[in-house]
Amino acid sequence: MFGKLLEILRNKSPLIHNITNYVTANDCANILIASGASPIMADEKEEVEEITSICAGLNINLGTIKSHTVPSMLIAGKRSNELNHPVILDPVGVGASNFRNDTANTLLSKLKFTVIRGNLSEIKTLALGRIGSNGVDANKKDEITKENLEETVAFAKGFAKITGSVIAITGGIDVIADEEKAYCIYNGNPMMCTVTGTGCQLSALITAFVSANPLYPLEAAAAAVCAMGIAGEIAYKRLTSIDGNLSYRNYIIDAIYNMTPQTLKEGAKYEVR
Repeated sequence: MFGKLLEILRNKSPLIHNITNYVTANDCANILIASGASPIMADEKEEVEEITSICAGLNINLGTIKSHTVPSMLIAGKRSNELNHPVILDPVGVGASNFRNDTANTLLSKLKFTVIRGNLSEIKTLALGRIGSNGVDANKKDEITKENLEETVAFAKGFAKITGSVIAITGGIDVIADEEKAYCIYNGNPMMCTVTGTGCQLSALITAFVSANPLYPLEAAAAAVCAMGIAGEIAYKRLTSIDGNLSYRNYIIDAIYNMTPQTLKEGAKYEVR
């Protein structure tokens, strides 16, 4: 099914509204174009309602939130909810400051999110109110392993039930779940952690997949995660002895651009729980 979801994405070429962070905005735009979608970046409250109305989906990212962008997120999110457009939340760095925590809680209380994607530390903070101190990175004790996988799956399903959202927890093993079903995904390469913004790119990619396939949010989110992981694997194989993390970033985007439905179908490594 994952290959078919990519094919539909390429055929529909959805326009995606991004209220994202300035560190990775260019990379998010490029990964969307590579996937077959089209990006638009707009965060001024005077225009976000109009912009999001012409788009197929909304990607909200807290990476570099500012006081003026929070009202924009709410305006765009409410309009997207009214139009039944998918809305994705990437709570980057939640737990690192009260401002981020308050913003995330406000968004969760006022908006309906189709998918919430973050590392385990971020998702735990949203669910449990725990304060973290690792910035945008997951706490070492929150790594997803085979030993804690069953516990993580149960946690993701429980939070999905509370929020009504697909919960995408990404790490060494990725867990993508609604309240009844979870995909445990094993694609990717450790070097992806050396590139700033692979998580932000993934959230944009999830928005594209879900916006093109709105009836299958769980499967679309899982397909996006598999696609990104496969891209990381392909990109790693391209590296030469003089390449570093900047080349690796570019190769990941290239791999998404060149990915076929067959590549996604055959390369996806996952189990369903």
